[in-house]
Amino acid sequence: MTSKIHDDKLIIITGAAGFIGSCCVRYLNDRGINNLILVDDIKKTEKWKNLLGKQCVDFISKDALFSWLEGKEREIQAFIHLGACSDTLESDGNYLLENNYRYTIRLAEYALTHEHRFIYASSAATYGNGSLGFSDDHATLDELKPLNLYGFSKYYVDRWAKQQGILDQIVGLKYFNVFGPNENHKGRMASMVYKMLPLVQKDGVIRLFKSSDPDQFGHGDQCRDFIYVKDVVRLTCDFLENTHSGIFNIGSGKPTTWNQLATAVFKAVNMTPRIEYVDMPADLAGQYQNYTCADMGKFKQVVGYDESLCRYSCDEAVADYVKQYLLTGTRW
Repeated sequence: MTSKIHDDKLIIITGAAGFIGSCCVRYLNDRGINNLILVDDIKKTEKWKNLLGKQCVDFISKDALFSWLEGKEREIQAFIHLGACSDTLESDGNYLLENNYRYTIRLAEYALTHEHRFIYASSAATYGNGSLGFSDDHATLDELKPLNLYGFSKYYVDRWAKQQGILDQIVGLKYFNVFGPNENHKGRMASMVYKMLPLVQKDGVIRLFKSSDPDQFGHGDQCRDFIYVKDVVRLTCDFLENTHSGIFNIGSGKPTTWNQLATAVFKAVNMTPRIEYVDMPADLAGQYQNYTCADMGKFKQVVGYDESLCRYSCDEAVADYVKQYLLTGTRW
């Protein structure tokens, strides 16, 4: 694979102090790549802790980015656009469309005008309840029915790219259930591994929802496609070094049950698993996804992966996250 990364060109990462963004910075820094412009809004959060020890050229507010870009067209190589409101419970549609949709379009248009590589975060939330499957085939984009405004805002970006005929010029990545270090600031949107560990430490038990479809899934046997953030950023940053384009799923391609995930957390702290099942709230049962699993066929075929997509199994990822980061209180 021919490297497309040049030391004299800048890589701009939006959402750089966030979860996946800060891990991208760590991954690139570890490869000796420091020609980074970091873009984010820290405000009163503690996201700044995610950037301790990381190298960059400059740090810029999201609202100041377009002014900063003026006159720097020849200095830039690529954008990794991860900045967005990722709260699936956010109810302000105007805010999500402005922040997630219009900002992305404006940045994509700038990148395309000046022939910069543009990689942006879409989301598995665009697939809705999964009744249409989890294929990243461009032909099915218009048919998807996301279940919330967050998914809708990402769906609109994907559809815009298709309507403009630019899917052969940009990269959209549909992230599935990502977990790992540097998600401390995410609150209710943090992964279940992050939320499970304190319960194990305090009560010695993890409580999971009973199945809303017991004929198909036993209690705790509902499935998600969980993928470790260290695998996610490797797969993401690979697009800086190739010329592939289009929308791609980023998942493990393997379903993991909630029981398996919970058991992995107990195993990471050397405790006997104790899982209890509680009733699912009625307002959640109607829109609950009992199964998600990324179809990674196109990614493997186009990008050309012969090796396993993920270097961490679920057990290995949970153990690394719990032992190296959560129990020690450190970031990656």
